[in-house]
Amino acid sequence: MPQTADPTSTIPRVVLLGLGRWGANHLRVLRGLPVELYCADTDPARLAKLAETGIAQERLSTDPYAFLDTVDCVVVATPAQSHYELCRRYLEADKDVFVEKPLTLTSQDSRALAELAESRGRILQVGHIFRFDPAAQWLNRAIAKGEFGNLKILRGNFSGFKRPRNDSGVTFADAIHFVDLFNLFMGGPPVRVTAMLGDFLGRGMDDESWIALDYETPGGSVVSALIETGYHTPGKYREVKVLGERASAVCDFNVAQYKVRMFDAHHEVGQDGIVAVEETTRQLEFPPEEPLLAEV
Repeated sequence: MPQTADPTSTIPRVVLLGLGRWGANHLRVLRGLPVELYCADTDPARLAKLAETGIAQERLSTDPYAFLDTVDCVVVATPAQSHYELCRRYLEADKDVFVEKPLTLTSQDSRALAELAESRGRILQVGHIFRFDPAAQWLNRAIAKGEFGNLKILRGNFSGFKRPRNDSGVTFADAIHFVDLFNLFMGGPPVRVTAMLGDFLGRGMDDESWIALDYETPGGSVVSALIETGYHTPGKYREVKVLGERASAVCDFNVAQYKVRMFDAHHEVGQDGIVAVEETTRQLEFPPEEPLLAEV
């Protein structure tokens, strides 16, 4: 019989729901933290393998609610269709919730969870890992300090030939990584969104996605962003471009350390019209870090 949470304990009790591909990453990170870890997965074989690594059998279950009264918080790394109900149950039990993106598959369900978390005074955090990458944090600081001048354009390419996810289309699976990142850079959500989606595989879910977002700055100007995602393009692209009036940057998240190239390049009006001025190019090094650890 699971214990109830001990209010005097200083060690957080965490249950991880889902031990699939991304849940395995959470498991690795959580096992390196000072927490009491519990795990639930619908696949008994996964739990059996986990028990062989030293996690006590009484901390493993196929029931996602087996440790509801035991833990202080939950990490939800299950298929997207299950997120709403799992998050709702744990929030109603006054537990803090970390849930992998997407939060839910509808804006109505997401709004309901946000309101529930606020009413209960609980944490509801969605896992957008790219904002915790040191390169993304550097770009955010550089934008805030005005190193690019006034921003003009943001571009993101999160595409590559791979197996589609079964629980959502590519917009929810991949594009939202850079939607979140651009929201971080701009300090809020866009004022206009236009999207074109393609279902070339005939699954009833998008496998190609092109999203245009317009952000208004405090000064009243508009920064346009374009995000491309899909499962058909050969290769693997995880690239963000920040284009400003004084400088621009290209960030390749596939690279381990030298992720950002900074271009001191801009346009000027000369006697013969507009000219392109290129000065220096810098490649910035970032120490290898674990964004998921920082996120959790």
